[in-house]
Amino acid sequence: MFSSVSGLIMNLQSIYSFMIIGYVLMSWLPNARESFIGVFLGKLVEPYLGIFRRFIPSIGGMIDISPIVAIFALRFVAMGLIAVVGFILPG
Repeated sequence: MFSSVSGLIMNLQSIYSFMIIGYVLMSWLPNARESFIGVFLGKLVEPYLGIFRRFIPSIGGMIDISPIVAIFALRFVAMGLIAVVGFILPG
């Protein structure tokens, strides 16, 4: 039971991380964020990234490192959830 729950948590974390990476890469392409996929990813990812953008300023006004910090925080939370689940559901 624990391995299936921890696998689910890790899969969800990986999917959301790839969504963040895809959204960031879309900013390099002209008008990519205005496409259907860009708008869809923006609705899913932007609320989470907005939390980090409030506290982490852009470097030189151009380079936004908040997605990197957001992915690390997401990984940290996923590992914490797995530890809690492991405590609740041993085995």
